[in-house]
Amino acid sequence: MARPQKQKQERTPMSGIERLNLRVSSMINHPIAQLNRTVTIHRLDTDGDREWDEVMNVLAEVDGIDIVFNDDPESVTLRWEAASDNDAQVEMNDDLEPLEEIAPF
Repeated sequence: MARPQKQKQERTPMSGIERLNLRVSSMINHPIAQLNRTVTIHRLDTDGDREWDEVMNVLAEVDGIDIVFNDDPESVTLRWEAASDNDAQVEMNDDLEPLEEIAPF
């Protein structure tokens, strides 16, 4: 019996702006950044001038986000306030201690 041939899907490579947007979004949405309501984004060598400028312009236009261009021209710090008292809060539990496992070798 012949196997049905899988149709090859072409993968379109992610553009530079898409990569930068994804990285910035994941940094902003990280639980520690959400808890502190601040994140510093460093420009990578792979971030083009056009992409970096476009993302920084978009972030600068967002209400509720303060953007600080650091002395290092390759980084920015974002700060924001909680949108409302109904926002979910991350609770830190100091009673938890990390487990130390003895290496099996």
